[in-house]
Amino acid sequence: MSKDDFHGPVDHGRRLGLGFAAAAAGGLFAPALGLAASAQTDAGGLKVLRYSLVKAETGFDPAKISDLYSRIVTSHIFESLYTYDHLARPPVIKPLTADGMPEASADFQVFTVKVRPGIFFADDPVFKGKQRELVAEDFVYAFKRFADPANKAPTWSDLEELNIVGLNELRDETIASRKPFDYDRMLQGIRALDRHTLRIELKEPRPRLIESLADAGLRGAVAREVVEAYGDQIMAHPVGTGPFRLAAWRRSSLMTLVRNPAYRERYYDAQPAVDDAEGQALLARFKGRRLPMVDRVEVAVIEEPQPRWLSFLNQEYDFIERVPEAYVNEAMPAGKVAANLARRGVQGYRSPAPDMVISVYNMEDPVVGGYTPEKIALRRAMNLAMDIRAEIDIVRRGQGYRAQSPIIPNTSGYDPKFKSEMGDHDPARANALLDLYGYVDRDGDGWREQPDGSPLRIWRASQTDQLSVALDERWQRDMKAIGLKVEIRPAQWPENLRAVQAGTLMMWSLGISASQYDGQGALGLYYGPQVGSGNYARFKLPAFDEIYRKMQVMPDGPEREALYLQAKRIAVAYAPYKIHLHRYITDMARPWIVGYRRPVFWNDWWQYVDVDDSQRKT
Repeated sequence: MSKDDFHGPVDHGRRLGLGFAAAAAGGLFAPALGLAASAQTDAGGLKVLRYSLVKAETGFDPAKISDLYSRIVTSHIFESLYTYDHLARPPVIKPLTADGMPEASADFQVFTVKVRPGIFFADDPVFKGKQRELVAEDFVYAFKRFADPANKAPTWSDLEELNIVGLNELRDETIASRKPFDYDRMLQGIRALDRHTLRIELKEPRPRLIESLADAGLRGAVAREVVEAYGDQIMAHPVGTGPFRLAAWRRSSLMTLVRNPAYRERYYDAQPAVDDAEGQALLARFKGRRLPMVDRVEVAVIEEPQPRWLSFLNQEYDFIERVPEAYVNEAMPAGKVAANLARRGVQGYRSPAPDMVISVYNMEDPVVGGYTPEKIALRRAMNLAMDIRAEIDIVRRGQGYRAQSPIIPNTSGYDPKFKSEMGDHDPARANALLDLYGYVDRDGDGWREQPDGSPLRIWRASQTDQLSVALDERWQRDMKAIGLKVEIRPAQWPENLRAVQAGTLMMWSLGISASQYDGQGALGLYYGPQVGSGNYARFKLPAFDEIYRKMQVMPDGPEREALYLQAKRIAVAYAPYKIHLHRYITDMARPWIVGYRRPVFWNDWWQYVDVDDSQRKT
């Protein structure tokens, strides 16, 4: 899964450096380009796409990131073995750098993948003027980097769960010996049989392994000599085989990417469903065009909703990903592009997001954590007090619908008919629970105390942007209605992510988005071994872990669906999270941006859009 803030998605994939100053010190990046004009064919004949992200990136080393915003960029720089068909709905996986689909053993424990010859990394001074071909060993090295304790890979738990023969043991041995990670050790579980053949061997069946090999933002190949050359500056020096390369980076402000001159001949092709009119039209228009179709992409960071929206209206940017909730009804009232924008040729795209917004309770916190009846009652009461309908209608302007479980829409295990207490708003029941378990106002000050009479002090981490402030005010109002005194402690979003993974926050809210079809990724939020990475609540329950492990080895089918149901019931009963809602996403583009279609799970799309200057006359 990936993480994001309230404005953007977190990863079902599954899955947040160094700053521009460090890059500039290396002398490798040109100054970032200005933003005076919107996307266009510039004076040099180059097609430029300009837009903004709602939150800052953290860096561009796949082994050291997990946030959505960094992964959007790395997904265009690096390439995985497999990818998703850009137009196919439902999603279909196809080869990217692999030469065909993987050969799998009958028990789904051994996979052999051929790497396509003739693919080269982007030019970089490290290669000393020579072409550097992609080989199977680059994927072996990339996977090993996640296991290296020195990298503190936030998504290591995803690879750890695959149980690649020898990899987990090498990591454990490295930690115990306190010696550097041995990248040269041959591992039975992941090795290059020859220059272009990769073999992966697992201890247990993994019928859905290919989904883990289809995430370019995290599982893309990296060249060992590049990593070793740049050392602790690698977050600022991504070098991949993808369609774009990083040309300039002003941390938390602007990223400029340009077409990779070394990119192979790759042409637009896809397989939309026969009855998919939009997909078929896109295929008819672009089939056979060489990728990428744009020459430069400039990605700014504008966190506040009003400046983001105004910058699009003023044509400083030609595309706005995720129209801020505060302006959605102005942009697309009743789901249609507003008349004033339609007259200017603006295109609108509204789609359900494969994501969820959650509140995290630290299960190790002495106030809100714990597994005893009174602690569970406190969390359940707080969940019941949250008025998610008001959050959706008032704060988010209708851009979402209430969640009933931690399974994300458009993934396996999601059942729209499933209903639970997670979707209820019932302050009366919340008050009754608190009264029953001894959370009462003993001193008459209007606020409840803990069952032992000590003060009940609850705080939630947050951010200072407008949406977060509005959501915090709503939460404080809901908690006041059941007699709970709470406070907000704001910080920067990346800081909160690091803190929640370290277990130092009492509560926090964020979004989680899927990056693959397998819905089990979201259940990693509750899986004990993922404490410190994807299990933000630090929830540990052997019964849940056993269900999770059974699901990993089991093929899709009724038996696995039954385990999904058990997992959902445990998640609701213990309430280490409040699952708020699933969001709708609204994107908008100027008429000269053609070919856009929001990806379902994946993050790369720049190579599939074009700038049509003739549409400026619209």
